[in-house]
Amino acid sequence: MPPAAATAGAVTFVWLGMVLAISFLEAPLKFRAPGVTIPVGLGIGRLVFRALNAVEAVLAVAVAAAVALGDAPAGVVGLTAAVAVLLVAQLAVVRPRLNRRSDRVLAGEELPRSRSHLWYVALEVLKAGALVALGVSLLTE
Repeated sequence: MPPAAATAGAVTFVWLGMVLAISFLEAPLKFRAPGVTIPVGLGIGRLVFRALNAVEAVLAVAVAAAVALGDAPAGVVGLTAAVAVLLVAQLAVVRPRLNRRSDRVLAGEELPRSRSHLWYVALEVLKAGALVALGVSLLTE
C-alpha cells in the first residue's frame, strides 16, 4: 500500500470513528441524562459539534492532500470529493440554520422540532457511509 493511501486511510477511519462516536452516540444520549434540559443539551451540543466540525475540516484537508499526493484511482478521488461536499453542505447550509434556531430556543422560544436537524442527520448518515466506502477503497488500493 502506498504511503499516501495508508495515510489517507488512517485519517479517514479516525474521522469515521469521531463521527460515529459523537453524532450517533453522544448526541442522542446527552438528552437522556438526568437533569439535562433542552437548553443545556443544546449548549453542550453546540460546543461539541463546533469542535467536531473544526476537526473534521482539518481531517478533510488531510485526506484530500494525501489523495492528491498519491496516484489515487478515480473512485477514491470521487469518494473524497463526495465526503468533502457532504461536510461543506452540513457546515455551510444546515449548521447556520440550526445555530439560528438554537439561538431562539436558548432565548426562551418554544419551537417545534426542526427539519434542519433531520437534514443534518441525513447528511451525517450519508457522510458516514461515504467515509466507510472511502476507507475501504483506500485499503484495497
